[in-house]
Amino acid sequence: MCLILTTAFLEAENNINTSEPPHFFVVDCGLCFFLFSVGVEQKMVEDQGNSEERKSPCISDVDPRACSSSKEGKGKRLWKKVKYQLEEYHSLPGYLKDNEYILRHYRSEWPLRQTLLSIFTIHNETLNVWTHLLGFFLFLCLTIYTAMKAPKVVDLPTLQNLPEVLRKADFHKLQMELRTCLPSLPNMPDLQRFQQELKTSLPSMDYLPSLSNWYIVELLYNCLPEHFSNSNHTDVCVLHSMKEDVANIIAPLMVRPITRWPFFAFLGGAMFCLLSSSACHLLSCHSERLSYIMLRVDYAGIAALIATSFYPLVYYSFMCYPVFCNLYIGFITLLGIGTILVSLLPVFQTPEYRGFRASLFFGMGISGVAPILHKLILFWHQPEALHTTGYEVLMGAFYGIGALVYATRVPERWMPGKFDIAGHSHQLFHVLVVAGAYTHYHAGVIYLRWRDVHGC
Repeated sequence: MCLILTTAFLEAENNINTSEPPHFFVVDCGLCFFLFSVGVEQKMVEDQGNSEERKSPCISDVDPRACSSSKEGKGKRLWKKVKYQLEEYHSLPGYLKDNEYILRHYRSEWPLRQTLLSIFTIHNETLNVWTHLLGFFLFLCLTIYTAMKAPKVVDLPTLQNLPEVLRKADFHKLQMELRTCLPSLPNMPDLQRFQQELKTSLPSMDYLPSLSNWYIVELLYNCLPEHFSNSNHTDVCVLHSMKEDVANIIAPLMVRPITRWPFFAFLGGAMFCLLSSSACHLLSCHSERLSYIMLRVDYAGIAALIATSFYPLVYYSFMCYPVFCNLYIGFITLLGIGTILVSLLPVFQTPEYRGFRASLFFGMGISGVAPILHKLILFWHQPEALHTTGYEVLMGAFYGIGALVYATRVPERWMPGKFDIAGHSHQLFHVLVVAGAYTHYHAGVIYLRWRDVHGC
């Protein structure tokens, strides 16, 4: 009814300037006009409210800086909300496009602060960062543990009492007690017999399969007598401190520990590789320049890990054959440097060269077959040689499978988008690298024990 009345009212309004009388029912004219007036008034009130809302707080009697600050604050909040959202593959800049089978959850050109803080958020690089970061801390702990196993050094301050003690010492009694404890002590060239006597004379010791210098220190410490002289002239406190010093002096004369630098070089290479890889995956989304730098550091870390993995194998296997030792170490070092130089080329990081990158690093690893076979020919009768070879084969299997998964991009190739957060090929590759390095650590420990006991 309102529609009819309104239409009639408008028709009447249009006919005012004409001679024709208005055509609407008089009985409804008042109601129509009332409704129309109410509608117009309501519309005017809404327009006024919207106008006041648009003006406030930017009217002339208010500080215009408040208006500007309010607008900027809303703009910044909106921009941050849009800018720091994860993006899809098709919207990425070219330098971030590496794996077309991972479709979502990308970070793209974030500020450095937000990039660093993203280590605690979920995206498609989260597990790439943490798998190698945890691996870094694992090898840091292994390095500290290995360093603490080094032979004890002589505490020089406690030796200042040595002349006084020696003047009062009963050397005949000392000699008799040492001979009673270790009958073969005067015949030190018979090291195997000496080792057996240490085992039988101290059965309560937690004796490991092979004897190294720091174990001999502990064994001698327990074997040396408590008193070096007659009780009338013996200071028990001084002698107790002297006992450890004498053990430290005697032990290196029996077995000199071999150098540890090849083993620590491997541990350093592993830590550098894992830390540089973790940093690369975390920071590469910041900018194209930083991505270029971090990828080069990442490739250098991979080459360093492969090269330094050869050092314990080659040095401890061929330490008695300096020509072969220097030849193998020099070859793998030059190959690692060459790989790092090739990786500096910009084209090396493009997706088209993924297979070439995997082949280059795989070739570095497969070159270790030569020294392993050579070691088996020379030491086929040594259990340690066979034991370390088993670990090295397992390490090669881990690295080889990792390189294959990296190059073929499975399983995300089979189901694109299903492994964006967890389970894609690069994460599997990281886990296999840590497993391979940890396996090689066990081989290095066997090398140290083997050469500490047998030498050349």
